[in-house]
Amino acid sequence: MRAAFTRYKVLVFRDQRIDAEQHKAFGRLFGELHVHPSKRSLGAGGDPELFTVKATPDTTAVNGGRWHMDVSCEAMPPAASILRLIEGPETGGDTVFADTHRAFTSLSAPLRHMLNGLDARHDGLRDLRWYGVTPKPGQSYPAATHPVVVRHPDSGLPVLFVNEAFTESLIGMSGFESERLLGLLYDHIARTPSLQCRVTWAPGTVVMWDNFAVQHHAVWDYAPAVRRGERVSIAGSVSPARWMPT
Repeated sequence: MRAAFTRYKVLVFRDQRIDAEQHKAFGRLFGELHVHPSKRSLGAGGDPELFTVKATPDTTAVNGGRWHMDVSCEAMPPAASILRLIEGPETGGDTVFADTHRAFTSLSAPLRHMLNGLDARHDGLRDLRWYGVTPKPGQSYPAATHPVVVRHPDSGLPVLFVNEAFTESLIGMSGFESERLLGLLYDHIARTPSLQCRVTWAPGTVVMWDNFAVQHHAVWDYAPAVRRGERVSIAGSVSPARWMPT
């Protein structure tokens, strides 16, 4: 399974009738479980190792509605995530994944060369603002600076490590330059079908993805239906390191 995961980056398991404890036990086969910063820093309740993904008729901004890597604002982002769907709409609610290695290698050589010398600021507050959440006095949320082009911890391949949800700016660039260049990269991820695969869910579907090798986007095309799932993430063991071409 590890070899398949490294090769394919997204694994889909159908008709898995597992509960929360079995879900967590499966995650622990790959490493220590990550605790989401909403649990650590914002006082969100519930099991600290389970992150609930839920949309209801009252939802105004769905979980994962923008292209992202999970919690890239942390100094050591999660290595992988495993989501189990509990309840879902009859149609819709797909998740689209994009290959971050191909996203980088499909850019022109001059652009790849420029990107490999840049760093980006990732700020969790950017993501919270999109959901309309403001931390209370005394609460904080992670922020970190990472290279724009990161060496994948397992494969050693270069991956594009910026995303719309968490990446705030490019270090050393003006606001105008940063916004335009990041916008180009976000559009490249979102609008290049050859980078993507699309997963259709049903209750009992479990999907595991590599948080460095892919970005993902939850398609919200099922309102006002309810969609509910639980996610565990595998804690990262290294900070993202710059890829060095040989």
